[in-house]
Amino acid sequence: MNYPQRIICLTEETTETLYAIGAEDRIVGISGFTVRPERARKEKPKVSAFTSAKIGRILELKPDLVLGFSDMQADIAAELVRNGVAVHVFNQRTVAGILSMIRTLGGMLGLSAKTDAYAYELAARVEQIRLERMRTHRPRVYFEEWGDPMITGIGWVSELIGIAGGEDIFPEKAAEPGAKERIIENPEEVVNRKPDIIIGSWCGRKFRPDQVAVRSGWEAIPAVANNHLYEIKSPLILQPGPAALTDGLDALCQIIDRV
Repeated sequence: MNYPQRIICLTEETTETLYAIGAEDRIVGISGFTVRPERARKEKPKVSAFTSAKIGRILELKPDLVLGFSDMQADIAAELVRNGVAVHVFNQRTVAGILSMIRTLGGMLGLSAKTDAYAYELAARVEQIRLERMRTHRPRVYFEEWGDPMITGIGWVSELIGIAGGEDIFPEKAAEPGAKERIIENPEEVVNRKPDIIIGSWCGRKFRPDQVAVRSGWEAIPAVANNHLYEIKSPLILQPGPAALTDGLDALCQIIDRV
């Protein structure tokens, strides 16, 4: 059976996975937002942003498979399909979904043994951390994915907060896959839920705790009163792949331990 040998990754998590299992030689193009692993930026052509792509450049590279993520890349996928390119768009939004993505990717490439082992290793690590950090006192965490409008964290972020020993204050919103459904219309909702910790990860923009702390009425929030406002860089936590299950989870643990 002939498996894909020329792959373009439109998002970072598939790039990081292929590097992790030693299959980076199959990658012929990556997203310009890729920062993990650092090698990839130096070695691979950058052919896309997140919602746009250099279609002509992609076609020049003659991929036999293009990997994307979510409805946000549906238009790119459609255009490539119309040009005769094989495309697979993943849509993982949970920790289990991330692990399934890794296994599925391996199956598509004839590398199941490597990706199954890698997924098992990641899953075991996450479970060990979960068991080690089971506790009675669970600090309440408000995770902000964007500041204007205010958008709270997506599914895997909420799960990882729980695994790290915290409690997401908006679990019902985390279940929503789309950012629009996770918008917090009234900032008083955050005040009323009294988070002990505020974590910001503004995608592509530096989190500004000083701007958050002066929001009207927010001085009453325990996190603001006690100066527990922190940033996790978006490539570590908002990428639904290996980064979130490793460095992203570790960053959450470190922050929660400060309270």
